[in-house]
Amino acid sequence: MIFDTGSTQSNLDCFLHCTTPTVKSQFLPKSEIRNLNRLWHPWEREKIEYFTLGDLWNCYDEWSAYGAGVPIVLNNCETLVQYYVPYLSAIQIFTSSSSVNGLREDNESGDGERDCFSDSCSDESESDKLWRWEGCSSEDGGSEQDSLWHVNNRLGYLYFQYFERSTPYGRVPLMDKINGLSRRYPGLMSLRSVDLSPASWMAVAWYPIYHIPMGRTIKDLSTCFLTYHTLSSSFQDMDLEDDIERPEKKRKEGEGISLLPFGLATYKMQGNVWVSGNCGRDQERLLSLLSVADSWLKQLRVQHHDFNYFTGIRHG
Repeated sequence: MIFDTGSTQSNLDCFLHCTTPTVKSQFLPKSEIRNLNRLWHPWEREKIEYFTLGDLWNCYDEWSAYGAGVPIVLNNCETLVQYYVPYLSAIQIFTSSSSVNGLREDNESGDGERDCFSDSCSDESESDKLWRWEGCSSEDGGSEQDSLWHVNNRLGYLYFQYFERSTPYGRVPLMDKINGLSRRYPGLMSLRSVDLSPASWMAVAWYPIYHIPMGRTIKDLSTCFLTYHTLSSSFQDMDLEDDIERPEKKRKEGEGISLLPFGLATYKMQGNVWVSGNCGRDQERLLSLLSVADSWLKQLRVQHHDFNYFTGIRHG
């Protein structure tokens, strides 16, 4: 297997690069730009690129079937490719209008069975959901109507959420999970990034399956990763990797939109394969990405099962 020995990428760089989806983008018609939520899209632009969630999931299709290959250089300078399978760990989709909630197939059987897919608390009112995710109550000051307007405009309306709680061996790869969920929630395929509030996000769990060349077991490669990605166009032009100065990698219009992870957590990290690169800066980078993920979850008042497990937080 041949690697670019002249590359200065660390193993962590390679993992993030090889597992970051680059989604086919489209240009929003000018007639629709003026209709965007100005709190979420405050910039005046002549062109706005967006992607559909369906196109995003297509990026995970091959990875879900065969794994995403990540070139890794071990401490003895041996090189190999480790493969990781993505699993949907968590997702929350907030939209600009409650009318989007019509993008659901209501096929309740009438026996009181709750939606086991989305964990979306379908028996709550819309305002209950908004209050719950804002982490406040209507007694916190101001009239409920005024406060609800504020929350609607900041977070948006909760269309869908899902938090995986199964053991790794009881999960199906991301693409299979999305295909199943989208039968009940077709917006998971049709919604566009410009329709989503900045509070929309997902987390993907990456579990190692095998490496090439195969043979011995390498403990350093048993690490599992949890990557966090925003889904809204509000963030698509932000450089989340500002500590990597690579102007030649600046995205050009129409090249596709890369959803670099804004947060990261790890599990079973042993040895120094993942922290030895970039003159020791990868260790700081991992801590920074973990801190950002933690802050994001606290800001949304979300208990993310996989994050708690990866970081050793146990509840009751």
